[in-house]
Amino acid sequence: MGRGKVELKRIENKINRQVTFAKRRNGLLKKAYELSVLCDAEIALLIFSNRGKLYEFCSSPSGMAKMVDKYRKHSYETMDPNQSAKDLQEKYQDYLKLKSRVEILQHSQRHLLGEELAEMGVNELEQLERQVDASLREIRSKKARSMLDQLSDLKTKEEMLLETNRDLRRKLEESDAALTQTLWGSSAAEHSSQQQGMSSYQSNPPTQEAGFFKPLQGNVALQMSSHYNPAMTNASNSATTSQNVNGFFPGWMV
Repeated sequence: MGRGKVELKRIENKINRQVTFAKRRNGLLKKAYELSVLCDAEIALLIFSNRGKLYEFCSSPSGMAKMVDKYRKHSYETMDPNQSAKDLQEKYQDYLKLKSRVEILQHSQRHLLGEELAEMGVNELEQLERQVDASLREIRSKKARSMLDQLSDLKTKEEMLLETNRDLRRKLEESDAALTQTLWGSSAAEHSSQQQGMSSYQSNPPTQEAGFFKPLQGNVALQMSSHYNPAMTNASNSATTSQNVNGFFPGWMV
């Protein structure tokens, strides 16, 4: 996976800015050295940090001064000969003004970072303090506006989520109501079928089958009396009485 595109803007974090400067400075110096070796080119590289520290590289053995002189000669030779000395002087003055302004801005930046404060007087320190206070008020105001905007966005998202939750709850209640109605309908149908079965049973009772409750045929009294034997009855009664007296159970009870 390739690296994403880096947005080219000033790094606000001081530590990250210094780390990035060190890494890219070393990479630039390395590339300059490789180009001088591979292509036998004369390269002079000058780098000034935001604190004014100089970093340089020169591939020529004669040194940086010779390279700068060579550059100046080449630059003057490529100038338009029709330009007057007055124009050159004016451009040089503009260059000096811009250079002075850049140095002032760099000093001011270092002062805002809390560096090189020893050489400042009381009035300058008070002015710097007012400037820092104004910057802090502006930063806090910007921060408050940003937090309010984020809070407004979060409230909007909360309302959207609540609305979605209400919709889901309504759909769930409708689904539960439909399921309950279906269950009640099936229960009512089953109860109705049971009622119909009971009514049909009561209206058409089942007939007795041949194997249950057969009526006795003939004269029951006569059949019972035909097997009666008085002698056997008396013998059985006497045997039962004697067994009861001796403490034995009768045979029909065992």
